[in-house]
Amino acid sequence: MFQAITLGRAPEPFSHPDWLFEIKWDGFRCIAHVEHGRCRLVSRNGNEFKSFRSLGESLGRELKHEAVLDGEVLCLGDDGKPRFNDLLFRHGEPRFVAFDLLRCDGQALKYSPLIERKQKLRAVLPSESHRILFCDHVEHAGEELFKLACENDLEGIVAKHKFGPYLQDHAQWLKIRNRGYSQWSGREKFFERERGTDPDLAIWDGCVIACESAV
Repeated sequence: MFQAITLGRAPEPFSHPDWLFEIKWDGFRCIAHVEHGRCRLVSRNGNEFKSFRSLGESLGRELKHEAVLDGEVLCLGDDGKPRFNDLLFRHGEPRFVAFDLLRCDGQALKYSPLIERKQKLRAVLPSESHRILFCDHVEHAGEELFKLACENDLEGIVAKHKFGPYLQDHAQWLKIRNRGYSQWSGREKFFERERGTDPDLAIWDGCVIACESAV
């Protein structure tokens, strides 16, 4: 069983030639297991999502490889931006944004450099799909990407060492949050959280548990 890498935190955006930077998508993190035309979507807690069956069917049908992918389930608005409440309350169509490839056609890729995994991921994803998207990135220019994320009211960015393997005790992925992100406002009213707790762990887990148990 593959376990999703947990994101650390960086207090401020930075730029570095050995790092790549992605948009931080506002959705549910999950691992997609695609085999024999079928797909299981598993949360970072190791539980299978039961409320995204149609999305799993799309991945199993459209991905022509046996693979394990790391990504995010989300809903997008007409402006192309994530809409978390649409995902939570089933007001939109869920999609899968893939940002890493852990296994493909029997080949384990966890020890390969991230930049190579992403190149292979782009190659195996369908070139045109309504529900499966590739998470692109920029190299070096983390500060510029963070500025764009804030200007477009996105949750933030994620920094990843581009030569790093996919290992819990080795690879370090750092989230850099947009403190002015508008969709965080009022989210606490749906889920309890302790003061000082990382909302990614408290609110997110409450949301995910609700979705995991849905039929």
